[in-house]
Amino acid sequence: MVQKKFLLNFSRQISEQPLVYHLVKDFDLIINIFRAKITDQEEGFMVLEILGEEKALEAGLDYIKSQNVVINEAQKGLIWDESLCTWCGNCLSHCPTGALFISDSRTMRISFDSETCVECLGCIKNCPYGACSSVF
Repeated sequence: MVQKKFLLNFSRQISEQPLVYHLVKDFDLIINIFRAKITDQEEGFMVLEILGEEKALEAGLDYIKSQNVVINEAQKGLIWDESLCTWCGNCLSHCPTGALFISDSRTMRISFDSETCVECLGCIKNCPYGACSSVF
């Protein structure tokens, strides 16, 4: 079994197609949708975690690509910009998974583990310096 995260980017027309249904039904994949959105510019985004057999995952991704969906592997819709972080710690109590954490207790330096992040967006709302932002 393989588990990978993807950021999908697609046109509004594609959003009306049952892509996730086909991944589950036709390719026997387990899908965890972190976030999905259609923007005002009619561009669609979806952050997925997909679990399944490697060949099934590859076939499912080939199907998605054939539908003119752009796939970015292991990319999240959440961006943490370390250069904007002042290590104030305001984000820490708002991160339910501990994806934002103190990596050095001597300096109180904060780090971000994108694999642990579930994109709840609590950090965006609570970072006074804009270190946390969203692709969409």
